[in-house]
Amino acid sequence: MLDFERSLWEKGLVVAGVDEAGRGPLAGPVVACAVILPPFTEPFLKGDSKKLSKKEREEAYEHIKKIAIAIGTAVVDSTVIDRLNILNATKLAMERALEDLKTRFDVVISDYVKLEKFNCIPLVKGDERSLSCACASVVAKVLRDRIMEHYHGYFPDFNFHKNKGYPTPDHLRVLRELKPTPIHRKSFLPLRQPELYAYSRSA
Repeated sequence: MLDFERSLWEKGLVVAGVDEAGRGPLAGPVVACAVILPPFTEPFLKGDSKKLSKKEREEAYEHIKKIAIAIGTAVVDSTVIDRLNILNATKLAMERALEDLKTRFDVVISDYVKLEKFNCIPLVKGDERSLSCACASVVAKVLRDRIMEHYHGYFPDFNFHKNKGYPTPDHLRVLRELKPTPIHRKSFLPLRQPELYAYSRSA
């Protein structure tokens, strides 16, 4: 998990890992995080960061906050996603997260997404192959989950505290019965097919 970082650290370069959470959901924002770790940090995550349990993610999140040199975050909401498309919105979130670091860095390691504005190494399965990228994935996931749990208080029928906006069978069932919320991504299927959900219960 350190092959890429180690070779860069040995050259004296500052490495920032960046990743996102929330590209696939039907509702809510895409959240990006950028992390700069101290050079030669030893791996402490168990494999794919996306497969960690909630408890493991929360523990890793707290550890990352303690050891990181810098952490940057960014949130891009559903209206921007609908306007730009999800790929461009993801790039925007990642760029903003890197800018939020407010710390100099030389190289960016991303999870597959190429960021033209930076000296970027886009790795396939970057959150499994780069510790910096994996840490960014953990922080982004934890923050986005908390955002969706907050939205559950406003839209309890959609169970965002459980599905986090992803197209689960229960989420799709509720969409067929109720009007989409303001945080739903209107450009995503099935929201582009209004015949699949009902407006009759909405005011």
